[in-house]
Amino acid sequence: MLKIAICEDEKYILKKLFEKVEKYTKEKHLQAHIHTYISGEELLKETINFDIVLLDMILPGIKGLEVAKKLCNKSSIIFITSYGEYALDAFEIDAVHYLLKPVTQEHLYSALDRAVYRLEQADNKSLIFEKAGKTQVIPLHDILYGEVFNHQIYIHTVQGTYDYPGTLNGLEKELDERFFRCHRSVILNMRHIVGQEKGMAMISNGDKLFVSRRKQAEFMEKLLQYLKKEVI
Repeated sequence: MLKIAICEDEKYILKKLFEKVEKYTKEKHLQAHIHTYISGEELLKETINFDIVLLDMILPGIKGLEVAKKLCNKSSIIFITSYGEYALDAFEIDAVHYLLKPVTQEHLYSALDRAVYRLEQADNKSLIFEKAGKTQVIPLHDILYGEVFNHQIYIHTVQGTYDYPGTLNGLEKELDERFFRCHRSVILNMRHIVGQEKGMAMISNGDKLFVSRRKQAEFMEKLLQYLKKEVI
């Protein structure tokens, strides 16, 4: 389910963008929830982690560029504006596209195609490592959790367990935002969390992982955000 946000202070333009985006998702047979906002402050108060954000560069209060920076690269950004001189700023933060008003359906569809493609590529990321001269490739979405013991990394996946020499700090750098380090020796995939109880994270394969006391509040916050992201 795609989560899409449109942030535009001109209500007429906001309505038109909503209609075009809704039409796009129907034509592409994509399941999506589309949310609209009239200010950057309103968008930033939202707890949903959006996949795609259509964002006006010139907003009252906090400007679109600052809003994008505060989203911390968690969303694919499509900037929309009447002013071409901000294009360089937009691409410095790795925006998917930069559209000038009035936004045509053709240009909007092209930008949305790019955003969806980027999301698909991100979901296809893999962990690659070598052991005994052989290269192993594991899709990130298959990883349940990773742990370290005696300088050996153990990667638990839906297919089985793999191991190779390394550190958890090194592993963490190879993963993305769906992973959470719940303990100094364990990092887990939030996608495979099915619940929590008494300081333990319950994994979809039946394993239970200890969440350190100092990490419990952060873990619960991230778990609630992730669950909301998945079901909204």
